[in-house]
Parts: sequence; C-alpha cells; structure tokens
Amino acid sequence: MAIRNVVQEGDEVLRKKCFEVTAFDEKLGTLLDDMRDTLRKEDGAGLAAPQVGILRRAVVIDVPEGFFEMVNPVIVDAKGEQTGWEGCLSVRGKRGIVTRPNVVKVEYSDRKGKRKKITARGFFARAVCHELDHLDGILYIDKAERVDRD
Repeated sequence: MAIRNVVQEGDEVLRKKCFEVTAFDEKLGTLLDDMRDTLRKEDGAGLAAPQVGILRRAVVIDVPEGFFEMVNPVIVDAKGEQTGWEGCLSVRGKRGIVTRPNVVKVEYSDRKGKRKKITARGFFARAVCHELDHLDGILYIDKAERVDRD
C-alpha cells in the first residue's frame, strides 16, 4: 500500500466529473487500499478518487459506523436536513457551514463489483454527500453558506 498525495483546491482534476468504474480488478483494489491508507494518515472522514488525482467513481469513508468502500455510488433517496461545519482534505485551512440531507440511502458496488445498499444518518450521511459531490467536481465550498479560515 502507498500513501498518495492529496490534490488541493485549484487543481482542475477536482472540478471534473468522474468516470464510472468498469473493471473490478487488482488496480481498483490497489487504489482503494491506497485511499484508505492516505485517509487514515490524513486523519479524515472520507476521501474520493479525484482527491488523489484519479477520475473514477470511488470513495472511502471512515466514520464511527465503520469503514466503507463505495464504487459507483448513487444516492437513491434523501430525507431531512442538517446544517453544520465541514472541512476537506483538498481545501486546507478552511471550513464552511453546509446544509445536507440528514438521511441518505446509497446504492454502490464493493471492490469485487457486488451491488450493496446502505442507509446513512447524521454525520455519516454528511460524509457520504460530501464525498459523492467530489465525483461530480463539486467542493463543499461551492455549497457553503459561509466559509472561514481554520
């Protein structure tokens, strides 16, 4: 496994829409392993493939509910509302207030291509929405009602 460099705000890769993953192979497994290791080194809650310079629809999320790898994730339902502070490993030195759904249902594939479904609530739902936005070239600062320096 390897620690990858986290791309920073201003790099055009963060503003591009990602491609669907079609090959569930060793290369994908290595990417997901590297993303996990990078996320843990950076002490974050989530990391999307474009944040390490790869335009593929893959994210890793590490929250109290567990560690999740989501490939080709799609939010199929969202309910409620929560407003709170967010930060991002790709937007260092800033934090912002963002409103997100309080509950999301997500369909995704695991690293082997098996389809799964999960319901995320609270902070977990916030992390899912934040990371899936990255897959469409959206940063939390685009949605924030307020952005401050840390």
